[in-house]
Amino acid sequence: MKRGKRYQEAAKLVDSTKFYEAKEALEIIEKMPKPKFDETVELHVKLGVDSKHADQQVRGTVVLPNGTGKSLRVLVFAKGDKAKEAEAAGADFVGAEDLVPKIEKENWFDYDVIVATPDMMGVIGRLGKVLGPKGLMPNPKSGTVTMDVTKAISEIKSGKVEYRLDKTNIIHLGIGKVSFGAEKLAENYQTVIDAVIKAKPAAAKGQYIKSVALTTTMGPSVYINQK
Repeated sequence: MKRGKRYQEAAKLVDSTKFYEAKEALEIIEKMPKPKFDETVELHVKLGVDSKHADQQVRGTVVLPNGTGKSLRVLVFAKGDKAKEAEAAGADFVGAEDLVPKIEKENWFDYDVIVATPDMMGVIGRLGKVLGPKGLMPNPKSGTVTMDVTKAISEIKSGKVEYRLDKTNIIHLGIGKVSFGAEKLAENYQTVIDAVIKAKPAAAKGQYIKSVALTTTMGPSVYINQK
């Protein structure tokens, strides 16, 4: 595959035979030629587990200390006092059954995260086929099914992210923008890695973290020395 000039220039800064410390890798990423937009720095962690087995799933949430650099729009399914609480907490959209036809028939997806109170899960269940494939279904494990809507909204707005394995046992996650600088990105990186290590399933055998790479939206991978 032929790569563009900027990618080739960026690749010259990376020794593909070397494993870098995270901060060093992020300093290299900072020096790479930049496109006209602020690229996301992506973390890719390959784990020595088999996600086909329920007892080897790795999934959780973590609040990045320096945020994600993205302003997330939050939709809250709630009624009565909880709906008022969600509005006061800064939810972008709040509703209940009235939102079902809008999502189903009008293909409405102007939001990034859905939070719901437990009593609304019957309503949301009807949207499973639409929301599931987009990864938008609220889930108690990720803290998006809760009575404490204020806390959920606050965490999402301040940089809470969800990590989970894909079918090839890799976690892919944006940890901030290139403009954050190496130091802030390194703090976000370490927070995610610590959370992934803590989430190691008891059933996981052998080497848990197989490989770790950092990359930008359009840049080459920089492999990290993660013991």
